[in-house]
Amino acid sequence: MPLPRFRNRYIEQLPTNAYACQRPRSVAQPSWLFNNPPLANDLGIADDDLIGERGAAIWSGNALSDHTQPIALAYAGHQFGIPVPRLGDGRAILLGQRQHQTGDWYDLQLKGAGRTPFSRGGDGLAALGPVLREYIVSEAMHALGIPTTRALGALSTNERIARANGLEPGAILVRTARSHLRFGSFEYFAHLGDDAGIQTLADIAIDWHFPALATLPRAERYAALLRALVEQTARLISEWMRVGFIHGVMNTDNMAIAGETLDYGPCAFMDEFQVDQVFSAVDRGGRYAFNEQPGIGHWNLARLAECLLPLLDDDETKSIEIAERILAEYPQRFTQYYQHMLAAKLGLCDEDHPPTSEAIELAQTLLDYMQAKQTDFTLTFRQLGQAAPSDSAQRANIVEWFMGEDAMQNWMQAYAAQLAAANITEAQRQCRMNAMNPIFIPRNHQIQAAIAAASTGDLSVAERLIQTLKTPYADQPSASDLSLSPSFDERVTTTFCGT
Repeated sequence: MPLPRFRNRYIEQLPTNAYACQRPRSVAQPSWLFNNPPLANDLGIADDDLIGERGAAIWSGNALSDHTQPIALAYAGHQFGIPVPRLGDGRAILLGQRQHQTGDWYDLQLKGAGRTPFSRGGDGLAALGPVLREYIVSEAMHALGIPTTRALGALSTNERIARANGLEPGAILVRTARSHLRFGSFEYFAHLGDDAGIQTLADIAIDWHFPALATLPRAERYAALLRALVEQTARLISEWMRVGFIHGVMNTDNMAIAGETLDYGPCAFMDEFQVDQVFSAVDRGGRYAFNEQPGIGHWNLARLAECLLPLLDDDETKSIEIAERILAEYPQRFTQYYQHMLAAKLGLCDEDHPPTSEAIELAQTLLDYMQAKQTDFTLTFRQLGQAAPSDSAQRANIVEWFMGEDAMQNWMQAYAAQLAAANITEAQRQCRMNAMNPIFIPRNHQIQAAIAAASTGDLSVAERLIQTLKTPYADQPSASDLSLSPSFDERVTTTFCGT
């Protein structure tokens, strides 16, 4: 049976200095941890190419067709606000693309496949923990309806690799993405002073991700690209905040042009609501805290806009004016998405009905109470959806949930009054809330338990979590324990990068 074939659009369209040809290192005994047959089917990958020894050989990089042209991509980036002219794929090797059943092309990339010219002294390998974390979280994000890279599979290398805490099991993640073009890809050419490279990259970004813009005159096309990325970023970050997600390392090299959530190194979902919560061990100053994410999105867009200035107008002053005008739209667009999302979490609006100012104020007041009482972000909204706010038993239940906060009685009355004024029935409210508020999220302590068990060869804990997270909005009585907040002893307050 022939080996699967891949197209490589990067080699076809990018300048040669934007990547390095690099084959994955050989793995002596690769074996499957998890794979994703539905995603494989969508990408036209045969069952025999995904399972067993043959599949493990293919997706570890051991068995590639002669037509495969694997590469590592070059890019730059601002890391915690500091510009770095040359980063690139230090432990990831891109095999090429397969066409999805939608007609779109998707990258297939091996993370942990060995050294590349961009490894910067690293070993190019990945440990089991970060690979399993990204598999679990990226697939959970997909099920939550949030744009994301996805995981086709996770393999064990059956090796031990050196990390700060000693030897750890080695692994490889097979990641899919609509592309791996990043904000930092543009910064790479900007650092080189290569305006032609920036234009080539912008044209590729339009061709791959915003094809409707290709028909615009040149004077409008690149401004429209920047505006589309402003819109896309505002929407994506609002969606992160809907589910309490904290990316943890929002460097510009981790911002995808495709608008997908990229890189799940030190990410986390918050348990108790703290507006300035930080989990990432490398984010010592709280730059990427939960409430800082919208502003960082704006800051990252400004760095991208600086790269695009040569394309916006031949006159630099006019280019700056165009960029500033487009960037100035971001705060309003984010606020609109965010306020609509908050009100929708309470069932007070939907796609056809924008939130009222009263609904926005009510939602913000709720967050203030949640912050004061440190209530669980995910479970609080599910509790509010259990019964009508006009129901006396439900009011008592919510007051108890907020640890005797009597002010919640008044809040519930105001909530009931707003629903009545908008003619929103209880059935409508619950339908809206159940669609916006998950029961199950990949909580830190559950991921850590899955990793700990997998490190001993027990994959059942991770398997159960993965299966549960496939339907995060649905009641699953047999998995009710996975909806709970961690006990004090179970809490995981720090997450780490995978390198």
